[in-house]
Amino acid sequence: MCSTTTPRTGETETEPYTVPLAPGVTAYVQPDGGWCLNNAGFVTDGGRTLLIDTAATERRALLLRDAVLASGAPLPSMVVNTHHHGDHTYGNCVFTPAATVVGHAACRSETLAAGLQLHVAWPQIDYGHVEVTAPDVTYTGTMTVHLGGTEVHLIHPGPAHTIGDTIVHLPQHGVVFTGDLVFNGGTPFAMMGSISGWLRALDVLRGLDARVVVPGHGRVTDPSAYDTVEAYLRRVQELARTAHAAGRTPLEAAREADLGEFAALQESERLVANIHRAYAELDGLPPGSPLDVPTVFGDMAQLNGGKPVACHL
Repeated sequence: MCSTTTPRTGETETEPYTVPLAPGVTAYVQPDGGWCLNNAGFVTDGGRTLLIDTAATERRALLLRDAVLASGAPLPSMVVNTHHHGDHTYGNCVFTPAATVVGHAACRSETLAAGLQLHVAWPQIDYGHVEVTAPDVTYTGTMTVHLGGTEVHLIHPGPAHTIGDTIVHLPQHGVVFTGDLVFNGGTPFAMMGSISGWLRALDVLRGLDARVVVPGHGRVTDPSAYDTVEAYLRRVQELARTAHAAGRTPLEAAREADLGEFAALQESERLVANIHRAYAELDGLPPGSPLDVPTVFGDMAQLNGGKPVACHL
């Protein structure tokens, strides 16, 4: 069910696969990385395992559990959530109560407030048995977990993709799990966070000097991915400043936008959601201030040719 190498160039991969990154460190990639298909990962010293994120359905979380066991690692005693979105947290309940769930304090509060969030956005999906399972151990600035001789640094970069993001850094191995601070091949999504904060978070990532970057969605990559995300976000800011000053709506701004090199990214309809967030920042609202979700998703559907955004599960 899960291969142990990345797909060959030009090969279309649809099943999850694992990528060994360092001794005891593995990425778990779910193609095609679109809406709801996130990445995860795990770190083990042979006696204990730490899991980074889960999956959006019970079935996919069970596949992730099988991949951990197939690697020879024990089942996780700890799950770290990089943020509260359901594709990264719905599967928590598959690993608890045997595993302790850890996350930023805002990840806990947002998980509880959002509830069965994916059920609302995509009610037609068979999620299986899912119980909302928020982090029961939280931190605010940084936290370090020791697995044998491996240090796992949890870093909150400030509001960015969401208000409760966590970067998972393994300095001894030069590996970083970014959560959704990086979409490799997909369009960034800032509706619930802060574009200006996300730009600061990219500087935090650069400062870690990791050689291997596991994005929240898309194939394992390298630090050049930060430049792509930054350039896209700065394009959004530029578009928003011009359109906001002219009194255009976010949807009008998105329809008139020339995305240039970013037009080929998956989920290009997220542009209008990002402009909504940029407008909120221009209006002086705090990072993560709630937006009107039905309006934003409706605008994304309009930008998507009148079709609702498609969950890729």
